[in-house]
Amino acid sequence: YPTEGSGSGFIFDKEGHIITNYHVIENGKEFVTTLYNGQQYSTKLVGADPNNDIAVLQIKIPSEKVYPCMLGSSQGLKVGQKVLAIGNPFGLDRTLTTGIISSLGRTLRTESGRLIQGIIQTDAAINPGNSGGPLLNSRGEVIGVNSAIVSRVGQSSGIGFDILINIVKSIVKDLISFGYVVRANIGILQVYENGKGLLIAQLEPNGPAQKAGLQG
Repeated sequence: YPTEGSGSGFIFDKEGHIITNYHVIENGKEFVTTLYNGQQYSTKLVGADPNNDIAVLQIKIPSEKVYPCMLGSSQGLKVGQKVLAIGNPFGLDRTLTTGIISSLGRTLRTESGRLIQGIIQTDAAINPGNSGGPLLNSRGEVIGVNSAIVSRVGQSSGIGFDILINIVKSIVKDLISFGYVVRANIGILQVYENGKGLLIAQLEPNGPAQKAGLQG
């Protein structure tokens, strides 16, 4: 049976690109974006990176009606720094919560199994529906993307995790241009660990490692 869900996001540029979490749109077939004024737009998926739990959507809208968020930097953040989270928890649109950065350098395991390093931990109330929304500093600049909570009951327990905006900056151009993140590949498919290091077991045919003279 058809099912539906909701999440949050923020406008990235004047072309109508929207940043959100990958797990917000995962397995989705149709997407609709509701803006602050209640207007709804059919939305297409531009690119996704499950490894960083980030996705880019796009709506067709005149540029004069688009208000991109100001992007800050996730470098130089301090524990105790005031932060604000915007989202749509439980479908309650345009909800603002505030708190502080509780810790830095946390590790978050995505649904793909990858570990994301350098995660921001905050005590700002984050609940289901907040995922993909922006975490702001006191200047209104985006410093993170609300991504997950730690809870035994599925509601905010004062521990939320945010992906660094610098990670988003590093991958968003690839997601817009190619639909995926272009990553380096040395062409080694399988290795075994032995007492002296790693033993190459299998190489990608005609890959960089094979062309460099390595053998499996």
